[in-house]
Amino acid sequence: MTRFAAHFPATAAPWDWLKQIAAALNAETFGPLELKIPAGVQIEGKVWLHPTVKLPAFAVIQGPAWIGAKTDIRPGAFIRGNVIAGEGCVLGNSSEFKNCLLMDGVQVPHFNYVGDSILGNGAHLGAGAICSNLRLDQGEVTVRLPSGVVGTGLRKFGAILGDKAEVGCNSVLNPGTLLGPRALVMPSMAFSGVLAPATIARVRQTVTTIPRRD
Repeated sequence: MTRFAAHFPATAAPWDWLKQIAAALNAETFGPLELKIPAGVQIEGKVWLHPTVKLPAFAVIQGPAWIGAKTDIRPGAFIRGNVIAGEGCVLGNSSEFKNCLLMDGVQVPHFNYVGDSILGNGAHLGAGAICSNLRLDQGEVTVRLPSGVVGTGLRKFGAILGDKAEVGCNSVLNPGTLLGPRALVMPSMAFSGVLAPATIARVRQTVTTIPRRD
């Protein structure tokens, strides 16, 4: 991933990195693919796959895209442009990826959507977790920081997850969500705003039961 470092300065706001993914990929010259492509894997445009990438029987990879060593692309994955994935990632079955930066060891294994998002080293999305990237009114996505609301200048911006952040099954990260390192969003909830490092977000619900009448 160091080859792209110049495009992602540490001094920039993290959401500004999203604007640089396409530029980082367009600046690269990709050589020919050095691995066997299964008949059911459709590759379009400028795509580089490390020779150790594990490919499924069927998937769609649209460039520009750069996929690092020992990454596992699983059946039905849809990689649809401006995607950088580091080493040892999982791009899961029936999952979609668009304009995103996945650091080393990111796990996105089942039925996920990752659009206009950045996932830090070792971040993990449970099955069905979604990084929602578009407001219902389609306006500018803002970030609700403790110091106030900040405009990003982006109409599409999903989530930014710190290293080893976790999102439980079937949870939704609303546009402009920031999760600190090792932050955890519990399953089956919608989360917005900023979650501090090593902090858990949860929703308590009351379950009632009644007897069947048939």
